[in-house]
Amino acid sequence: MKQFVEFLPIALFVCVYLYTKDIYISTAVLMGGMCIQVGYEYGKFRAVNKQTQVIFWVVIIFGGATLLFRNQVFIQWKPTIVNWLFCIALLVSKFLAKDNLLKKLLGAQLSLPDHVWNTLALGWSLGFFIAGALNLVVAYGFSLDFWVSYKLVGGFAITLLYITITMAYLVKGGYIKEETIDQNQ
Repeated sequence: MKQFVEFLPIALFVCVYLYTKDIYISTAVLMGGMCIQVGYEYGKFRAVNKQTQVIFWVVIIFGGATLLFRNQVFIQWKPTIVNWLFCIALLVSKFLAKDNLLKKLLGAQLSLPDHVWNTLALGWSLGFFIAGALNLVVAYGFSLDFWVSYKLVGGFAITLLYITITMAYLVKGGYIKEETIDQNQ
């Protein structure tokens, strides 16, 4: 259910845009959807996780700027800003705080050597950077209609690709067994 609620704001944004072709109405719906997501998380868990908080504030700030200045560029930068913030968080955690944010988040589910956690953190930070850059390529190189569709499908596809690469790396390195993956599905 939580994954559905996390996907809901972007799905609403895309559906409203495809129906109305109005980026400003779609942006307002995205902002409302994020408020619903935050309200759901707080109501269900009595807390809102950091990832949701970051996305919420970026949506509110950039969505608000889009509506205030009547300029779609702000909302088109939103995915890049979110991805680059996650990239920076992983790098700052690793190099300045001497901690591994991925290990902190997923260490209870996966027992991996520190060098593997470091490789994953660097890999995912690179992935977040590329996803942010790719969003700008699509936003500035293609039509608004294409960018909106990309926002729905592209973001999901990139995440799925990174998860697949991560799983292949962990299986190939012998850090998890394929049977473990099959049992969890």
